[in-house]
Amino acid sequence: MEAAITPRTKAIVVTHLWRVPAQTEALAGIADRHGITLVEDGSHAHGATAGHRHIGSFGTAAAFSMNGPKPLSAGEGGFVLTDDDEIYYRVLGQYNKRCRNEIPFDHPLARFSVTGMGLKLRIHPLAAALALNQLDHLDVRLTGRRRIAARMIDALRELPGISVPDIPPSCEPTWYALALVYQPDQLDGIPLTTLLKALHAEGCLDVDLPGSTRPLNEHPLFDAPNELFPLLPEGWPSYRPGQFPHAEHLHRHTLKLPVPHDNDDLADAYLQAFAKVISNYRDLKEAHPA
Repeated sequence: MEAAITPRTKAIVVTHLWRVPAQTEALAGIADRHGITLVEDGSHAHGATAGHRHIGSFGTAAAFSMNGPKPLSAGEGGFVLTDDDEIYYRVLGQYNKRCRNEIPFDHPLARFSVTGMGLKLRIHPLAAALALNQLDHLDVRLTGRRRIAARMIDALRELPGISVPDIPPSCEPTWYALALVYQPDQLDGIPLTTLLKALHAEGCLDVDLPGSTRPLNEHPLFDAPNELFPLLPEGWPSYRPGQFPHAEHLHRHTLKLPVPHDNDDLADAYLQAFAKVISNYRDLKEAHPA
């Protein structure tokens, strides 16, 4: 990543995806060396830590969403963490009373207080109240998820064809999801979709493949943006499938499953289904030849 930084680079954006936080300490060091901003997307990582610091405290700003299944859920909405005054004033956005009360009178943005940025993006008060209530229980639920995830990882590690995540000793994940990397060479090359159908047949309907969470260069928004933004120069940006083979390979070999915080029986049912399906993979291959 550091080799890709140029004089035009303004920021590093890191997403703490699904499970273990990214290498945030190293990324913060790179950002400092190059004098650029680090922005964290912590939407899967409420309450996670790296290097004994909470996710969201490394970057200049960190954004967290709170839709239904997130570790901290408010139904919808989100919040931003920052200790940068300029970012804070801009994040106030449209709410004119807060803008008037909190942006200094002599600040250049103060004259926009009545309209803000013209966009009403603030969280609904009911969602904020739900989030505050959930926040009181977050640590207990994360402790439960970590305990159950550890049991699941220990059991899944014994199965062929499945690669489980490694947890650095200084990290405490949230386990928004347990993402596993499929190793087809260990199961006679049966397709991941065949394995998934067998797991669904065993009742593991929440096991799925990542869809929208994929390498950005494969999304039409990035490889063909002109249809949505016709004023962009033609051919910009020049993203296209195949640019990031490691990320694309990982995406095509990943499946994920939920981690409960207080239901050991459910976790055991998932483990039993995985063990049954994988132990009978030869039957799957015969029933679904490539």
